[in-house]
Amino acid sequence: MRPNVNGIGMTSQRTRARLVERLFEQGITDIRVLEVMRTTPRHLFLDEALAHRAYEDASLPIGFNQTLSQPYTVARMTALLLAGGGMKRVLEVGTGSGYQTAVLAQLVEEVYSIERIRPLQERARLRLRELKLHNVTLRHGDGFGGWAAKAPFDGILTTAAPRAVPQELVEQLRVGGRLVIPVGDDRRQQLSVVTRTETGFEVREVEPARFVPLLSGMVR
Repeated sequence: MRPNVNGIGMTSQRTRARLVERLFEQGITDIRVLEVMRTTPRHLFLDEALAHRAYEDASLPIGFNQTLSQPYTVARMTALLLAGGGMKRVLEVGTGSGYQTAVLAQLVEEVYSIERIRPLQERARLRLRELKLHNVTLRHGDGFGGWAAKAPFDGILTTAAPRAVPQELVEQLRVGGRLVIPVGDDRRQQLSVVTRTETGFEVREVEPARFVPLLSGMVR
């Protein structure tokens, strides 16, 4: 049986409120993001054995050598994305558990999300359906190529780290749109904001990061 949405004990609303207090202390001040982090049941996106750890500020395993990003990282990336203004259409590269997807879906009009590992995608689909988040469209595919058929996007968020900014993703942004992405290798990564301009793009490094690598190809 899956944990209930409201949670009890270590997954209760009180525990979530403490998490939001910690996020605020760490510099997350966007009230919209904090409220969604407080109300979104992160424990639903983990195996039941790990649900009691859902509101720790830690990354947690979800299988297939992938992780559910720590809450600070989800909140920080979401806030960076929204800092560019209202977002209608957003692409997420790396659905994973679906938690980041669920957070985005409550803050923008349309979310398109790509996942290369089909079993993860199917689990995420069920969780998003359980939460009645119907403004999300999922696709099994290679994230490096983005989703050209749905472009241009107001924003793109990547939940895994390529060694360099993928040009195809930048080209799928509208002018003025922003890509929030960790960039680097297993020794050094930087969370970056890439803004598309009339003549190319600008990159701003924000802070050190630690993400799984963005890989090409698909897993069925």
